[in-house]
Amino acid sequence: MNRKELRKKIFQMLKDHYRLIIYNDSSIQTVWSIKLTPIKVLTLGSLGAILLILLTTIIIAYTPLRENIPGYPSAKVRQQIIYNYMLVDSLENEIKNRDSYFEKIRTLFQGEVPADESVSPADSGLKTYNVKFKSTNADSIFQDKLLEEKLNLSISNNSKKLPSIANIHFFTPLRGLITNKFNTKTEHLAVDIVGSPNSRISSVLEGTVIFAGWTMDTGYSIYIQHENNIISAYKHNAELLKEVGEKVKAGDAIAIMGNSGELTTGPHLHFELWHNGTALDPETYIDF
Repeated sequence: MNRKELRKKIFQMLKDHYRLIIYNDSSIQTVWSIKLTPIKVLTLGSLGAILLILLTTIIIAYTPLRENIPGYPSAKVRQQIIYNYMLVDSLENEIKNRDSYFEKIRTLFQGEVPADESVSPADSGLKTYNVKFKSTNADSIFQDKLLEEKLNLSISNNSKKLPSIANIHFFTPLRGLITNKFNTKTEHLAVDIVGSPNSRISSVLEGTVIFAGWTMDTGYSIYIQHENNIISAYKHNAELLKEVGEKVKAGDAIAIMGNSGELTTGPHLHFELWHNGTALDPETYIDF
């Protein structure tokens, strides 16, 4: 049998008619019958498969059943994704605003005017003059003096006996290595402590924050007023965690160790302890 005859025979088989009959098993009567051809069977099977695929696709795409498919995110997960996207977008805006703020501060300290706040003479209608500014740290000196007057931090030269504070338990502000000790001869009325990077600075006693800000010499500094006329000072911080007027407890985190200010030689804590206006050696009362 050649190919031509084989194709003709297959084509003839596809065109042959068949009858599907359903009989009643008890009465041997015909209940239902249908005439079919192989071509009709293939056509109906293909259409049924296509309809089944379309129906499955619609169910998966437009009904909650799709959430039961492994790997498909649920409504809660999608909501969390959208929320995270919004948080990331807000965080990007906050970072841009922070960077812009720091850039303006840096520009102001350099004696310049921020670019977006500068006004041209033509727009303002004002006369311009060539004025030369001379950089000075007078503001910082004034602020330091104001602090000294406000806190009454001065060395007492009299020999009056101070009330004992030996029974007071001081919390250690920073665990680390003391690199510069208390020395009245060199007027270093504090101890310099070096700790791990980004170490937290803790309050030595319960008290109230009376100063939290930045000065030219000591950078980010914070002063706390305690009972019994005791004042503790923490200087050269990278960041302050408390504001003026806040109440703190012994051991509360108040700052992050840093390297701010002009009078610093590296990341460390410059810690001062004062009692009745007299500087005390912190090592006498605190175990570092």
